[in-house]
Amino acid sequence: MLFGLLPGTLDVLVLKAVDAAPNHGYGIARWIREATDEHFVVEDGALYTALHRLEQRRLLKSDWKASETRRRAKYYSLTIKGRQVLNEQTEAWRRSAAALSKVLDGPSRKASS
Repeated sequence: MLFGLLPGTLDVLVLKAVDAAPNHGYGIARWIREATDEHFVVEDGALYTALHRLEQRRLLKSDWKASETRRRAKYYSLTIKGRQVLNEQTEAWRRSAAALSKVLDGPSRKASS
């Protein structure tokens, strides 16, 4: 489970996790954990639900391959549509983060008495 994330965040994290190269579920979860300095830890149920949803939306495609431990694993990769959505969502998150930072870093309003 991801704690402290806004709705839609898991999807963009998963898309980013497979942006550079295809990866399997465990590798995606590990990438998210490591990329966020263990701030976000994805539970299996949430991850595989997101992977299925993204595949249904045709943002990811999958292929069965041998993993680094020589076991069969389902590897996920971005589709063209998935890359477009990742780029759009990345820009949307950057704009939202910049706006929130502006508010949080700005002067505080004093309560009126």
